[in-house]
Amino acid sequence: MNNKLSLVKNEISKVLRGKDEIIDMVLCALLAGGHILLEDIPGVGKTTLAVALSRSLGINYRRMQFTPDVLPSDILGFSMYNRESNDFTFKPGAIFTNLFLADEINRTSPKTQAALLEVMEERKVTVEGTTYILKSPFFVIATQNPIGASGTQKLPDSQLDRFFVRLTLGYPDHKSATEILKGQSFESIDSVNTVINASELAALQEASDKTHASDDICDYIVSLSEATRTTDLLLQGMSPRGSLALLKMSKAHACLSGRNYVIPEDIHAVIIPVCNHRMILSTKAKATGKDIEAIIRETLNRVPIPV
Repeated sequence: MNNKLSLVKNEISKVLRGKDEIIDMVLCALLAGGHILLEDIPGVGKTTLAVALSRSLGINYRRMQFTPDVLPSDILGFSMYNRESNDFTFKPGAIFTNLFLADEINRTSPKTQAALLEVMEERKVTVEGTTYILKSPFFVIATQNPIGASGTQKLPDSQLDRFFVRLTLGYPDHKSATEILKGQSFESIDSVNTVINASELAALQEASDKTHASDDICDYIVSLSEATRTTDLLLQGMSPRGSLALLKMSKAHACLSGRNYVIPEDIHAVIIPVCNHRMILSTKAKATGKDIEAIIRETLNRVPIPV
């Protein structure tokens, strides 16, 4: 693993133990310049992971707790009349930062969700005809409780597609849970140190983007995508945006592994978090008890791996 990224991972691990694979996927999404959706029940460390990441990166960070009364203007900003200048002055919203944590995104209204996700896609804000470009790097980490939770607004599939990956932390194992009760498993969030700066992060992202993906690798990704579109187990397969995200995440995983070229194992390592929120099960799949992850694994077994 890259030395700088290894330092970031070590800092996050101070407050989140036993989740190395999840941290690796977060770092891959960071290198790929994509947004992250953390979906799980309350109390398993979603917000802790996001805050620890922001502290270790040395970039500007803002957190907003999403509630039903949060308005798009709270995120984007608004114009306020200035009596001294006899003119309107733009007041930037919370989105004007490098890392924006949208805590419990599915608790706010669809209108506010749409405003945030539009910024995620275009990386710019337009208020009253004036466009403001967000500074780089910019990415969003959104957390949400399971859809069945009370008072939530489900994200539409078209908006879920804006996230590079959807990750689930899950419960800690028995040993980690016992250490948590004893106070041995983690340190205070204040113990997380900044180990990388914005320019170093930009250099790592550039290196990830330049990671070589051969024609065979690109053809393999397209073949996997097409296989999800032709099976009768899925109503909706992987979109072209999903294929592009899979390529970028595979490059990032190769970079994280210390290589400057992509191999099929990189694709296999990231395909589930990249694709598990971009597909819709058919009635046949639901009747047979199959889930998205099982269908993805079947697709990997069915599509020939390039030599």
